[in-house]
Amino acid sequence: MIGDVMMVVGILGAVVGTAAMLIWVERRALGLWQDRWGPNRLWFLGIGQVVADMIKIFTKDDWVPPFADRTVFVLAPAIVMATILLAVAVVPITPHLQIAGDWNVGLLFVLAMTSLAVYSVMLGGWASNSKYAIIGAIRATAQTVSYEVFMGLSLVGVVIQAGSFSLNDIVLAQQDGWFIGPQILGFVIFMIAALAETHRLPLDLPEAEHELTAGFHTEYSGMKFGMFFVGEYVSVILSASLLSVLFFGGWLGPTFGWAWMPLVWFVLKTGVFILFFILLRAAIPRPRYDQFMRFGWLVLLPLSLLNVAITGAWVLMEAGS
Repeated sequence: MIGDVMMVVGILGAVVGTAAMLIWVERRALGLWQDRWGPNRLWFLGIGQVVADMIKIFTKDDWVPPFADRTVFVLAPAIVMATILLAVAVVPITPHLQIAGDWNVGLLFVLAMTSLAVYSVMLGGWASNSKYAIIGAIRATAQTVSYEVFMGLSLVGVVIQAGSFSLNDIVLAQQDGWFIGPQILGFVIFMIAALAETHRLPLDLPEAEHELTAGFHTEYSGMKFGMFFVGEYVSVILSASLLSVLFFGGWLGPTFGWAWMPLVWFVLKTGVFILFFILLRAAIPRPRYDQFMRFGWLVLLPLSLLNVAITGAWVLMEAGS
């Protein structure tokens, strides 16, 4: 029992700590990408900037606007942290390192939790009673609900090939070859949908500062803003780990006889996708909102349905032969 509690605390602590560190990683990586220094004054390579940012968030005035719905306004940031951390709980890091154990509906649970996270954005924008916040909340709700459809359909091919909704079974089904090959179309659709769900640049349209100031969290400050901010990075970690598990074999890789190599492979694969999410914001401009929504329904939806049809036909042909 004590060992289980320590594992839960250790994994969740590592996830939240990594999310906080990603603030520094993003600023440093974007600096190198754009041929500038980035944070470089506090401590080694400017890593002390993370500590300074955390001190600022903890000591900043935690203000609630008098025109806001106080109860919902305070509750909204907690929802995103709770739902995303619950989703992280079912992600298999290694065969023996997983908070919730092997669930036969693990993938469905992750999709359900990421769907519930939209309530945080929606309620936060509505409770703020601000025109910028409510427009950002409406955008976020429409964007998330729409791209959840494509995200779910993009994973049907993976489920068909693995024959299970269990994330552990999906990883083990890739022992003879990763799903990135036969499911390349599903991988691309899932990645675009993951960017839309995490509101990462260039798809941060619900909080586009050139139009909406800060969108749904315009009125937030202090720790409540920090929960939205860190929650976004936890979502990035979750999306990157799912890409690793669903398409790149998760912890699978050469072990060289070392028991800890599955953990290394999982961390390396997830880290590559996290870095990709970070650097993408410096490479692609933000699209117009109507263009982005039209792209989803007119392009991604037909492609995801086509991927399901092709995968189903291929599996039936192999079963018949």
